[in-house]
Amino acid sequence: MKVVLLSIIITAICFLLLAVKVIFVRGGRFPSHHASHSPALRSKGVTCASHDSDRGTPRS
Repeated sequence: MKVVLLSIIITAICFLLLAVKVIFVRGGRFPSHHASHSPALRSKGVTCASHDSDRGTPRS
C-alpha cells in the first residue's frame, strides 16, 4: 500500500512540474512537437509525417 501511495504522489508531482508553464504563465501552453512548426526543420526541408497525408503523399 505504501508503494502505491508513493507512486501516486510521485506521478502527481511530475505532472505538476510538467504543467508549470501552462498553469502559471499567462497564455502559456505546451510547445508543438510537429516538424512543420519548427523553423530549423522547415529550413532543412523536413516535413511532418502527419501533414504529408494532407498533401496527397501516400503514407506507409
